Amino acid sequence: MGTARQWWLLFAVPTSLVGVAGGWALARPEDPTPSSAVRALCLILGSVVLGLAVLGWWGRTGSRPPTHGAGLWRLLTALAGSWMAAEAVLFAMTAAEADVLPLSGLTVGRFGAYVTDISAGRIDLAVFACTAAATGWSLFAFRHPGARLPVAVAVPATFALVARPVTGHMSQQVLGSALDAVHALAAATWFGLLAALALTLRSRGDWSTWLPRYSNVAVWCVCLLTVTGVVDAAVRLGGPDALLDTGYGRVVIAKAVVLAALLALGWWWRRTWVSRAAAHRMSADDSLQRAALEVVAMAIAFGLAAALATTA
Repeated sequence: MGTARQWWLLFAVPTSLVGVAGGWALARPEDPTPSSAVRALCLILGSVVLGLAVLGWWGRTGSRPPTHGAGLWRLLTALAGSWMAAEAVLFAMTAAEADVLPLSGLTVGRFGAYVTDISAGRIDLAVFACTAAATGWSLFAFRHPGARLPVAVAVPATFALVARPVTGHMSQQVLGSALDAVHALAAATWFGLLAALALTLRSRGDWSTWLPRYSNVAVWCVCLLTVTGVVDAAVRLGGPDALLDTGYGRVVIAKAVVLAALLALGWWWRRTWVSRAAAHRMSADDSLQRAALEVVAMAIAFGLAAALATTA
């Protein structure tokens, strides 16, 4: 990383766990599964991989991000590899949970049965295969400049991020899978692209070029995220009483509160930070500080989302 402040992005991991812990507390007695903590990490890593791939795609013509070449692909390889490792752990944990076993009690035979006999196991296998494909291509492209095609990473990353949501409870509703896919991708793009900017941008001029473009995308992401989230919650809960009477509803409320706070922060940033950065009136360090703050705050919502996904 170029500056010490980029390391602040790592605080997104503990804040996502704060979100998971909050989800666990609110969902009782409908406890989310322990794997939700690893699921939150997978969501964060996958979103950043997608964000870096999108940033690379943006830079295919015209003004390029400063880490467009080997630096971008080094980051992609490291983060995609970490995502693949996290998905492997999640795969094992969900297989153990399906048999109501501790992870130490999972055998090869039971794991094989989870993959072959249970639809969730086949989905987990597909997700892991997609992360392996993204990692493999990133490594190959890092070593072979002619193969640096961001779409080859973005496509498997997209499939990996939407595979579980599109096969969840909303899949039984008309257009339910499509709504969940849009919700998942809007959240991943909103978070991942800002993290990608924080990881790659180095100068005041870089931020003046790329931050306004991100801000415009973020507005659409927020709109899609809000609309699909409201529809999803309404269908799942069935009525307003369930918001307080069920663990799922209480986690939805917490997620909505965090989203509202993020929207307020985004509105303020758009009026101050984005306009000043676009006019070259803010230093790169100050822009990085604001980006890191927002990424770390967003991670709380990802933790709540992970807990929500495994709440009865």
